[in-house]
Amino acid sequence: MGTVTNITNAKFSVGDLIHHRLFGYRGVIVDVDLNFQLTDSWYEQVAKSRPPKNKPWYSVLVHESSHSTYVAEQNLAPDDILEPISHPMLKQYFSELENGRYISNRPIN
Repeated sequence: MGTVTNITNAKFSVGDLIHHRLFGYRGVIVDVDLNFQLTDSWYEQVAKSRPPKNKPWYSVLVHESSHSTYVAEQNLAPDDILEPISHPMLKQYFSELENGRYISNRPIN
């Protein structure tokens, strides 16, 4: 998975705060894939709603958790709370929250 900060086909980008439509958690986008990049076996076991593989997928740090997840765009909505995310890996990706969006501390490729 390669970090992409501006993909024209993707609704979200790195640093965006999101809300998962089905599971209700908040999070922050740390990586964007134009289409599904994991294995078919992972998809069969985990992606119960069978979201499209040919649409954007996102790596997300989950708020008030120590794990990240891989989520299809169709299951995400913009976060309307816009408060900081609590995650132990947050500072590895971002320097600060500014105007409801996290600022990456990594160089743009």
